[in-house]
Amino acid sequence: MSEQSSSAAASSARGVVFVDGIRTPFGKAGPKGMYADTRADDLVVKSIRELLRRNPELPPERVDEVGIAATTQTGDQGLTIGRTSALLAGLPQSVPGFAVDRMCAGAMTAVTTTASGIGFGQYDVVIAGGVEHMGRHPMGEGVDPNPRFLADRLVDPSALVMGNTAENLHDRYPSITKDRTDAYAVASQEKYDAAKRAGLIGETLVPVATKSAAGWGLATEDEPPRPGTTLENLAALKTPFRPAGRVTAGNAAGLNDGATAAILAGEDTAAELGLKVGMRMVGFAFAGVDPAVMGVGPVPATEKLLARTGLSIGDIGLFEINEAFAVQVLAFTEHFGIADDDARVNQWGGAIACGHPLASSGVRLMTQLSRQFATRPDVRYGLTTMCIGLGMGGSVIWENPNFDGSK
Repeated sequence: MSEQSSSAAASSARGVVFVDGIRTPFGKAGPKGMYADTRADDLVVKSIRELLRRNPELPPERVDEVGIAATTQTGDQGLTIGRTSALLAGLPQSVPGFAVDRMCAGAMTAVTTTASGIGFGQYDVVIAGGVEHMGRHPMGEGVDPNPRFLADRLVDPSALVMGNTAENLHDRYPSITKDRTDAYAVASQEKYDAAKRAGLIGETLVPVATKSAAGWGLATEDEPPRPGTTLENLAALKTPFRPAGRVTAGNAAGLNDGATAAILAGEDTAAELGLKVGMRMVGFAFAGVDPAVMGVGPVPATEKLLARTGLSIGDIGLFEINEAFAVQVLAFTEHFGIADDDARVNQWGGAIACGHPLASSGVRLMTQLSRQFATRPDVRYGLTTMCIGLGMGGSVIWENPNFDGSK
């Protein structure tokens, strides 16, 4: 290859923007949940169609890729769900798609992977998201862990049960008591309920037609929230992962069904098409930790990202932290010297209230942060971060396009 052709083959980085995000209402997993008889891929299809409806400036044929995550890639979450969902949603046959799995950070990874393609100039516009139907596909369904994980003591046996890893995290952070995690969980329910009553949650949802033995219905709001939860309620719950433990169904996310999707674009392409800019990607990082304390993953991921971007934790004006377990959020905030009730953290509550359909949750965090940015010109940077099964953490820093330094 000549020097001239080598130069022509190279692409320089360009700005990546989050245009818009959407999600289905999240349901409770199981035979009594509102999506018990609804297909997982149909939840993704509904999300993609709503994105296109809300953003008519985007010609469907301009979508370069559809990346959809699922932790359990089988049944109606299998068959390269990014491609099948694109076809079912009515995108042109010329639009390709793929599936991705990074457990809880699946949608986050779909975003960072496709955003990397945009930054390198190989995509202009993408759709990225995730789905998990834990009622149809319980976590761990069909898996066959290599026996060497335990036989060779590569991981502690507790690493394969997420609730056990949360108890282990309590051991590592003895200052994070059950009282603190219960108080955090109550606050999450209260903040979510306040945001819902203010109409903020509803704006991020697409209604979904549901089918059951009783007939057709319409899912318009999240099923898991428990408004009115009190410390007394939570104190009475069992600790299923350890006798006299600290992790309960009240201070952890439940088992849920739901899907998310987002549009990302090159900043130049967004300007060309007249697409709105919800936020700009600054950088991202993933990090590995001991799988037995997987909940600590956001700490090294965020430290790596701050070092990479030259920012400090004090530069972050809004945090969207996935609430897989309350102890995991508090381990993050305690490490960085952030108060349990800091107003910058999860303004609209989190997964303890609304649910955590594994691979879908990363885009929920991003969608909420983007909408919060729109009303907070005083905030320049925000962080979306989450712990990941098998001992990982993922973090993304975003910049607010509405930032006004004089505010």
